[in-house]
Amino acid sequence: MLAEERYKKIISLVNEKGSIRVAELSQMFQVTEETIRRDLGKLEASGKLIRSHGGAVSVDTTQPEIPYAKREITNVEEKQKIAAEVIHRINENDRIFLDASTTAWYAASSLPNVPLTVVTNSIKAAIELSDKDKIEVICIGGKLSQQSLSFIGPLAEQSLEQYYVDKAFISSKGVHMARGLSDANEQQAKLKQKIIDLADHVYLMADYSKFGVQAFTKICSLPSIRGVITDSNTDGSVLRELSDSGIDVIVAK
Repeated sequence: MLAEERYKKIISLVNEKGSIRVAELSQMFQVTEETIRRDLGKLEASGKLIRSHGGAVSVDTTQPEIPYAKREITNVEEKQKIAAEVIHRINENDRIFLDASTTAWYAASSLPNVPLTVVTNSIKAAIELSDKDKIEVICIGGKLSQQSLSFIGPLAEQSLEQYYVDKAFISSKGVHMARGLSDANEQQAKLKQKIIDLADHVYLMADYSKFGVQAFTKICSLPSIRGVITDSNTDGSVLRELSDSGIDVIVAK
């Protein structure tokens, strides 16, 4: 395959998937990782993509929010392990926030029936908690997002302003070491910005596929969060950089 043809395919793959790793491209095109890194460098210089830790991310700002049904079956094992670590960080009588991510839904399904207050904008999480009588569930209202099965928008943000929580567990579409957390949906990003201001401690739930990715809307810079809960597939250099920046790193086993 000629280099120019490979460039076109790389751009197409990155725009289709949002991000891709060097190792994946190397295996796909049967060339060395060094060759792929040179390709990505040239494509970044021409404005076709953005290089990231171990790969590249799309510069296409029109990428939509991924539907819940698709996210529900993506990286399930990693998300369940992360959710288990979330449970370990919740104590009786805590006031917590769970976002509309599938990882938060897994956490909600595993929460023991103990005295807690859970604030959420997720319909799925609220339903999951509805039969646990010792847990007080506060589901904020607002505009229904059919993509994420959650409430978003100005009404949701205003409702959220009424509460302070001890711990917030949030997700993002992208985690970039220089540019922070980002999301595909601007209204989801605004809601997360709001809860970051209202929580004593913020934990990011992110599987390995989120690192090095930059989505359209910025949520916050990395110093805004206390800890990152991720899985063992996340690159070691990323984990070290997070730790060196003062963020608690929890790797789910």
